Amino acid sequence: MTTTHGPRTARRPSVTDVAKLANVSVGTVSNVLNRPERVADATRTRVEKAIAALSFVPNASARQLRAGTITTVGAVLLDIRNPFFTDMARGIEDRIALDDRTLMLASSDEDPKREMRYLRLFEEHGVSGLLVVPSTTEIDHLLAIVDRGLDVVLLDSPSPTPRISSVAVDNIEGGKLAAQHLLAMGHEEITFINGPHSIRQCRDRLAGVELAVQEAGKDPAEVITELTISSLDAAGGELAISSVLDEQGDAVPSAVFCVNDLVAIGVQRTMRRRGLEMVGHMAIVGYDDIDIASELALPLTSVRQPHHELGYRAADILMTAGTPEHVVFQPELVVRASSDPASG
Repeated sequence: MTTTHGPRTARRPSVTDVAKLANVSVGTVSNVLNRPERVADATRTRVEKAIAALSFVPNASARQLRAGTITTVGAVLLDIRNPFFTDMARGIEDRIALDDRTLMLASSDEDPKREMRYLRLFEEHGVSGLLVVPSTTEIDHLLAIVDRGLDVVLLDSPSPTPRISSVAVDNIEGGKLAAQHLLAMGHEEITFINGPHSIRQCRDRLAGVELAVQEAGKDPAEVITELTISSLDAAGGELAISSVLDEQGDAVPSAVFCVNDLVAIGVQRTMRRRGLEMVGHMAIVGYDDIDIASELALPLTSVRQPHHELGYRAADILMTAGTPEHVVFQPELVVRASSDPASG
């Protein structure tokens, strides 16, 4: 059966509609919404009944513009599908709620053009400030936003300029912790499944791996095999490890460090589908320590980042809007059975 719908003609009820139905002035409706104590009880009741009958919802944006106040904060994260960024967004929400602000949220998908499009839209909507996980190391467009009078705080990335506040995790240290662990477990080679070097976090984690190898007295070129993926998710992990296994005839790499936990989950999934043993044969380390990491069939060793605290602290800096601040959290290695069977 085919159903054909005509064009939608319904429109959102306005203050004028409420005033007509209640037989009062627009100013009286405004008073009922904003200063009800100024309106007689009988009149207020009549207006409230009209509001209910029309299912009228006040236009907050218009009211904010008239009052000269803005209560919305914009945030552009890399990928809201990743639980790491979901937890970060919750941290943002928890902080801005203390100031009665609401959040407009978008994912750049590591695409600079998409990031800039959302930033422009948020500016057009008149947000009070912006929180941004940059998709590249280039931030001239963010400096231009600051020059236009809008506060910006970088999230999960150190700021290259004192003009823009930032809240980040030491990703060089995080990469170093992962590699030190794998080397300590006796692995002579490390396959690092990484993202594009244009993303600061990816570049810094590689630098940390190289530093750990150098401090162990080894040559990074002989120890590290880097595989770069464009999709920092489970599908990207599947493709990367599949290419290795196909090339090596299902010979399992000794140790795999993944740029995030979702990529590591993709690696584990591919290994299971191919019927290949992981425990005792291949060590896997992820990054972020998302909640599911400890609940997997093979619990995942991961470099823990303070997800919620990152968002909360960045939002706090944005809300206080004082002297620019640059906060750096330290990561922590959480060892589980995916890299050390004895830990399980």
